Amino acid sequence: MIKADIHTHTTYSTDCESPMETMILEAISRGLDTLCFTEHMDKDYPIDPKRDPSLPTEFLLDTDAYRKGFLEMKEKYGDKIRLLWGVELGLQPWLADWQQNYVKSHPFDLVIGSMHNPKNVDPYYPTFFEGRSEQEAYTEYFTETIECLKSFSDFDVIGHMDYVVRYGPNKNKEYTYEKYSEYIDQILNMIIEKNIALEVNSGGYKNGLGEPNPCVDIIKKYKSLGGELVTIGSDAHTPQFMCFEFERIEKILLECGFKYHAIFIDRKPVLYPLG
Repeated sequence: MIKADIHTHTTYSTDCESPMETMILEAISRGLDTLCFTEHMDKDYPIDPKRDPSLPTEFLLDTDAYRKGFLEMKEKYGDKIRLLWGVELGLQPWLADWQQNYVKSHPFDLVIGSMHNPKNVDPYYPTFFEGRSEQEAYTEYFTETIECLKSFSDFDVIGHMDYVVRYGPNKNKEYTYEKYSEYIDQILNMIIEKNIALEVNSGGYKNGLGEPNPCVDIIKKYKSLGGELVTIGSDAHTPQFMCFEFERIEKILLECGFKYHAIFIDRKPVLYPLG
């Protein structure tokens, strides 16, 4: 049983309404021994002109308030569960210097780097896919990820590597690793070289893909290229999706030949056996 969920969100993230204490109590009730919060910090988040006006307009994190709230919860529940303090950065090539200064200025346990806004457009919005083929949109997503990795790599885990597929017109019906291997292999080789872990994110199941993000074939390719460092996260924004489909993810990782998954403490990996 996986007893750590290291990609979760609370009300400190713009798109989440679940209080930190609620998430902690859920983790304790599930028998977890480790929970890491990874609140969104998406500087320069794009405003889509066709967005639903009820949706968030920015993803800026009040880091000081987040730290204060975390320490209060750690004081209250630290004898029941290990609580870790992380952040999920929305990668953008021009933010490299800002993000470098940001991560160096705070004592994070874990920094996730995620591509949320290729060319400053969030694939969550249909605008990203308008006027071009799905394949062109997916290709842009992966090429922009490569550009971000070239400009900034001071993070510990690459988050939900094929996130774009969650929102494509056909989602993953016509999507395969092979179709985009030219770009995906570059990403995988870069993170292996830079000692960045590959996250296996169960949000793909929640979004109806029938697979995690990234897909199983990417996980297999990562292993075949020599990648060993994997993390498991639910990306939960509500308590009910904490640890979502972790049993399936553990089975996939074992079948791919992985023996361990990692958590991060003080930005250093700590390995736990699978199976």
